[in-house]
Amino acid sequence: MHNATVDDAGGYIGRADVELASRELAERLPEPLAPLARVAFNYRWSWQPGGPDVFAAIDRERFELCLQNPVRLLSEASNRALKRAASEPALVRQARLLEEQLDADLARPFQSGLDPASPVAFLCAEYGVHVSLPVYSGGLGALAGDILKEASDRALPMVAVGLMYRKGYFRQRIDAGGWQHEYWVNTDPQRLPAARVTGPDGCPLSITVPIYGSDVEAYIWRVDVGRVPLFLLDSDISRNSPTDRWITARLYEADPHIRLAQYVLLGVGGVAALRALNIDPGVIHLNEGHAALAPLALAETLSTNNHVSEEALQEARSRTVFTTHTPVAAGNDTYPAGQVGEAISRLPLPLDQTLALGRTHPENNSEPFGVTQAALRMSRAANGVSRRHGEVSRAMWAPVWDARAPEDAPIGHVTNGVHVPTWVGPTMHALFDEHLGAGWPDRVLDTQMWEAVRQIPDEQLWAARNAQRTETVEFLRRRSTQDRLLRGDTREYVEAAARAFQDDVLTIGFARRVATYKRLELLTRDPDFIISLLSGERPVQVVLAGKAHPRDEEAKHSLQRLFGMKSAAEVAGRVIYLDDYDLATGAMLTQGCDVWLNVPRPPLEASGTSGMKAAVNGGLQLSVLDGWWAEGYDGSNGWAIEGEIADDPDAQDQRHAEALHQLLKDEVVPTFYERDERGLPTRWLEMVRSSLITLIPQFSAARMLEDYVHGPYAGAGAGV
Repeated sequence: MHNATVDDAGGYIGRADVELASRELAERLPEPLAPLARVAFNYRWSWQPGGPDVFAAIDRERFELCLQNPVRLLSEASNRALKRAASEPALVRQARLLEEQLDADLARPFQSGLDPASPVAFLCAEYGVHVSLPVYSGGLGALAGDILKEASDRALPMVAVGLMYRKGYFRQRIDAGGWQHEYWVNTDPQRLPAARVTGPDGCPLSITVPIYGSDVEAYIWRVDVGRVPLFLLDSDISRNSPTDRWITARLYEADPHIRLAQYVLLGVGGVAALRALNIDPGVIHLNEGHAALAPLALAETLSTNNHVSEEALQEARSRTVFTTHTPVAAGNDTYPAGQVGEAISRLPLPLDQTLALGRTHPENNSEPFGVTQAALRMSRAANGVSRRHGEVSRAMWAPVWDARAPEDAPIGHVTNGVHVPTWVGPTMHALFDEHLGAGWPDRVLDTQMWEAVRQIPDEQLWAARNAQRTETVEFLRRRSTQDRLLRGDTREYVEAAARAFQDDVLTIGFARRVATYKRLELLTRDPDFIISLLSGERPVQVVLAGKAHPRDEEAKHSLQRLFGMKSAAEVAGRVIYLDDYDLATGAMLTQGCDVWLNVPRPPLEASGTSGMKAAVNGGLQLSVLDGWWAEGYDGSNGWAIEGEIADDPDAQDQRHAEALHQLLKDEVVPTFYERDERGLPTRWLEMVRSSLITLIPQFSAARMLEDYVHGPYAGAGAGV
């Protein structure tokens, strides 16, 4: 490959296309608002304090209708709204300030010691950068988005590659009986904060990847995430066949034929895109196994005479690191040998060698090809996403190294973290500004700085938490009314939550992917207890959200069983299930809920990050000691249920349900409602302080990226 094309501001190829798109948008705006066109084409505004407010001030209703897409907002806002905004001096000053901050950020030199000419190339099937860019489904995507944002903040030389899904992930609608229905919504990339990359001739730059015997062509779209360019491959081109155009239609397509084609395009096409962009990565980071073919494609570029040599394979392996995210078998895709041969028949490496890389036992010709096994074998370093997940992964994949004991398998761990500026609510952000000092997000790893939280007066800390809960409750009243009307519920049920949900009641959140091992049914195991909890003198209100995979019938039935309790008046008024969980909803819930609940069956929670987002906002955890909470819990910063592995899952579920009930009844509720003479819950606030001090530095994306830079990216870890 050629050296990366890097300018003084840290941009790679395609930046001129983004600038052209922003200039065209600026032409329709009143001159005072022109800076917002540049700002709109870089997602840095989304985590800049006050950034979302500037766009919302132009037309708040349209901003929400556009899923907070600033390019659509500026394109669709009425002339009246634009002229009014342009006449407001304060708004114009804020627009100019956002542009100045963007320019200053892009002008910074690269940091971290990594060579900008050989950046980290991050490959992932999904990216949760922002709700307006619908190329994500859940936790994996949110984590990927947070990594890009943190890399931008830390001036780490990184580029990212994914797919431009024209229909994204499925949208969810729950009917009155609790059954999940799926539908998809088309996305027009021309209306996103994205630009199609062009070549020197001004024509769209494209790559061609052989998949199932066809030469599949893909355009490259550039999305700027601060300083990090995200390149998304798009096969929806008229020159492709209808089936090939569908490759980038839907995220995690259920059809295994199409899904394998997606993985070939992401892995092989991802490397081809980097080559077309003149980017020579020093590190290729495979975030999950979907891009497992990338190092093989890299080896091809390092070879001559259309033959992949062992030396080229070793060189590709020396540049590749791999993060596995799931200990659940269903999350580690496998494919029959024949299908793999059809999909990648023109890869120069002989088919039998390729298949052997993806088998736990290479000599077993009847074993399917696994993307995780291939990624493990083609990486110099591999890691799980929490300390416990590292242990589980070593045991799970030890047979790949059949001569080694599980504890010797070369898989480490880098515990996940969250991008604090993205997830902290405005009120808590302002509180930290006052007590930690301006620029505190840049010092998030400074544990001594966080000790200042102990000096925040009870009144201020409680007021901030109340303000964020109030905002969340107001949002829940609006959304629950809409959701229940759409389901065709009775008038009484529609109005129940709007009447009963209150901003001074203990609010518990449980929002995550609906999967069997997440054990949503623990909440309905004892209906009498739940009803007594909701309706007691010290009441509790609960908000639930999450999607079941379209083909996970068991998870769908667990969701349906939850809705079976809705006829009880207490449940109708005190429990809300939100349809179509997304990044924006997740942010609102984690900012306002008092307790974040997580009860997975151990050891199947690889890490989890939603609880970290709640912790950033002063929410407390009540979780099984699995994933990240096994590292975070210290007895003072939340509550824990044992995380033992059990042979009898039914008996374990019963024990955990009883433990959950005991903690809620005897610990959580009394601590929240016990008030001193000032009307303040002093014990609760002490736990909030402990949570903030102990969890934010440890479970921030800043710490996570530090671990990657000094660990896998630096070459730490054994090869296979």
